[in-house]
Amino acid sequence: MDATRVFEDLKSRSAAEWIREGWQRLQGLPGGPRLFDRLLGLAIPYTGALGAEVLSLESGRARVRLRDRRGVRNHLDSIHAIALANLAELAGNLALVYTLPKDGRFIVKALAIEYLKKARGNIVAECRCEPILSAERREYELSVLLTDTTGTLVAQARLTTLVSPRP
Repeated sequence: MDATRVFEDLKSRSAAEWIREGWQRLQGLPGGPRLFDRLLGLAIPYTGALGAEVLSLESGRARVRLRDRRGVRNHLDSIHAIALANLAELAGNLALVYTLPKDGRFIVKALAIEYLKKARGNIVAECRCEPILSAERREYELSVLLTDTTGTLVAQARLTTLVSPRP
């Protein structure tokens, strides 16, 4: 499967449509989730640089993993605070956008994160939210939990996201 062709097909759609359809089309294929991660990186270059992997994505729920590697570490040999914030934003945005009506768009208005423990090893960010039923202009508060491989909570984030109709 040619990633560029799939990307071109999906990018003409709203974010909600291409993320839903892209994940649904690719998740069951060999290498499909990896291809989805690459497509996500093409669509959102800054987030793509993080190299996170989408583990699961469904209506109102996203789980995303960041593998521990030198490129995301700080001077204390733990995962950098901003890498964790980026991971939290990605998980929250995916959970929300997966449920977003095709006539809706969103933008993060605020992001607050509390670091509870040094993050070492692979980190999983999980967000659960109520499905967005309307593109009516409204703010949503999303909670994202970040855990290490032992299940220990290393950080928790809160995203304030504005949903509105597409122009």
